[in-house]
Amino acid sequence: MNIRRPRLPRTRAGRRRLLQAAMAGCVLALLPATWLYVSTADRIGTTAGAPHREVAVVFGAGLWAGEPSPYLAHRLDAAAKLYREGRIEVVLVTGDNSRKDYDEPDAMRTYLTKHGVPDARIVSDYAGFDTWDSCVRARKIFGVDRAVLISQGFHIRRAVALCEAAGVDSYGVGVDAKHDVTWYYGGTREIFAAGKAALDAVFEPDPRFLGPKEPGVERALAAAG
Repeated sequence: MNIRRPRLPRTRAGRRRLLQAAMAGCVLALLPATWLYVSTADRIGTTAGAPHREVAVVFGAGLWAGEPSPYLAHRLDAAAKLYREGRIEVVLVTGDNSRKDYDEPDAMRTYLTKHGVPDARIVSDYAGFDTWDSCVRARKIFGVDRAVLISQGFHIRRAVALCEAAGVDSYGVGVDAKHDVTWYYGGTREIFAAGKAALDAVFEPDPRFLGPKEPGVERALAAAG
């Protein structure tokens, strides 16, 4: 089976057009990532600079043997710190529970209670299958309109941009993380995920599962006094 190799244009003009097309493709590919940086420039900070908000949203980041992965544990540590400092009153944990043997929200709840956050101040979203779903459900299902969002630095801009698009006034806390293979993978993945984020923000698709409204956040805030 003969496979023809692609050939470069023979003429100078043809090569110039090919280069221009490649450059245009690169610019278009980077536009969504640029949008994320520009649109969230004044809404990203650290736990030390986080404003007081009633609700913090912690996004799932995987489990290891049923326990929060190191990346997820860092996010939960930040949420517990904000709670202890009185900067937040309720934590909405949002993650994947699409099968019985994988339950991110319950693992996140257990971790938080072990680190000083009362169970009554934790609300679980079991259908946070991706960032857009989590943001839409925070607004439409749990009634959250202002929140501190907590994730790693490579993901937090996308989280803030999408939650803003979903109607949640957001401040993002970028949690520090070791620059290991997972970090570099996450950073690279965000370049491609930015494209989907832009489409989500423009077309505002329904989450994979929406369901009825839940009073969990309202009740937790009432209990907080």
